[in-house]
Amino acid sequence: MSVLELKDIRKTYTVKPPVEVLKGVDLTVQAGERIAIVGHSGAGKSTLLNIVGLLDEPSDGSYRLAGEETKSLSARRRDRLRANMLGFVFQDYHVLGHRTVIENLELKLAINSIPLKKRKEMVDRVLGQVGLDHRGDSLTRLLSGGEKQRLAIGRAMLTSPQVLLADEPTGNLDEQNAGTVLNLFDEQAAGDVAVVVITHDERISNWADRVLHLIDGRIEK
Repeated sequence: MSVLELKDIRKTYTVKPPVEVLKGVDLTVQAGERIAIVGHSGAGKSTLLNIVGLLDEPSDGSYRLAGEETKSLSARRRDRLRANMLGFVFQDYHVLGHRTVIENLELKLAINSIPLKKRKEMVDRVLGQVGLDHRGDSLTRLLSGGEKQRLAIGRAMLTSPQVLLADEPTGNLDEQNAGTVLNLFDEQAAGDVAVVVITHDERISNWADRVLHLIDGRIEK
């Protein structure tokens, strides 16, 4: 079953002169698939990820997420669909160093309007999954790079999304920590979560079910 489907997605930035970044991207991702998207700098990978993540809108084309056409959605519905369907993992973690591990996770739940009585159970579950249950009260700035990335993955997993979107998630990690990240992604894929990763890392290319090359604004297999 496909969880997301892009047809003839185009993105042009209206500067002078206009810059066409995506030139007709077609992409269908099934539940539980592990997808790696590779391409040189400036190929449009981040633009594509932002569109899939409902952080940006295409100039043209169709994007269906969980069967729902996204171009006709209200801003409120887009926000709700993003919060419930998608999880994001970034290379530079995007965690709050002056907050504890638990506080970083609870903030995500507060933003998503999760009731207080459910938050502890959800946080405890994710801390166990990513192996940070012994670090819950630690300030995030004191974590290692690998621990910060595991926290970022845990935060993305909190609301049980159907799609995980990751931008260079192993770029700053050594072999051991990169392996831990890929194992966490494997666990999610085994639970029918689609994992879409933008990467330059050959380790992820070897791990993925499909490697797609973004070249001159189009996907080539």
